[in-house]
Amino acid sequence: MTTTVQENTALPARGSEIRRHELAAFLRSRRERIAPEQVGLPRGTRRRTPGLRREEVAQLSAVGVTWYTWLEQARDIQVSVQVLDALARTLMLDASERAHLFQLAGSTDPTPAALCSSMTPALRELLRRLEPVPACIQNSRYDILAYNRTYARLMGDLDAVPPEDRNCMLLVYTNAEWQSAIVRLEETKRLMAAKLRASMAGHLGEPAWKMLLKRLEAESPDFRETWERYEVVGARSKTKQFRNPYVGLLTLDHTDLWLTPEAGARMVTYAPSDEETRERLEKLCALALAQEDQLVTPAASGTSADSSR
Repeated sequence: MTTTVQENTALPARGSEIRRHELAAFLRSRRERIAPEQVGLPRGTRRRTPGLRREEVAQLSAVGVTWYTWLEQARDIQVSVQVLDALARTLMLDASERAHLFQLAGSTDPTPAALCSSMTPALRELLRRLEPVPACIQNSRYDILAYNRTYARLMGDLDAVPPEDRNCMLLVYTNAEWQSAIVRLEETKRLMAAKLRASMAGHLGEPAWKMLLKRLEAESPDFRETWERYEVVGARSKTKQFRNPYVGLLTLDHTDLWLTPEAGARMVTYAPSDEETRERLEKLCALALAQEDQLVTPAASGTSADSSR
């Protein structure tokens, strides 16, 4: 009986050890494939390591060199989702590699790139049926979970943005294409930050929210300044204007349609405020659909999970 108990309790520990070694090997392989020039570092003349050095990965990810070395040595240490997110960005992981990293670490990816169970086929069909009205599904953290073709081209090319970066706060504060498209940019920044703070009150301490806040503060001085004002405002509908790079000025009525009893997932729609905008939305939708037809091949069709087809 004693032997059986020892064997059973050893199984989880053995599985954890195997995952740690797999994680270490995975990190090493991805580190070694990235040239220093890809991340803005000089190659130098005395570099013997293929790809990046451990200390370079640690520096770019804002973690300690010793701690990262232990990670590649398969030491038994705890890894936060914030650190995993930073490592995924530094190592330029694609969506599949990012998912593999989080799985090996035994963590759940909190970004919108991960599967969202609230996104049903019916909601995706509704997004498609709303064309040419731009529409998307967002959560209270501003993650864009799904969108239709017109929304994809409303402020540039949303399809070109990596899934883990499809967050309205990040895009408004750090994406030049989105910033140039928003007519009243500074007002929009302040309003969105105030709405984020109001929503965050119900999610204090949650990893995904902490990770978003940390990234915004690191990448946007404007956000840091705005966030320190401690402004709070609830959700509201209003008229917005966008300088669309394809069809020109659009004047739209923004509406939030809540999908859950609590202030969580919502459908965001932008109805035309005037006839000229309605006509331009029809042109934009036709353009977006035509571009999609040019890009989709028989081998690739039906592979996207982030936009409504």
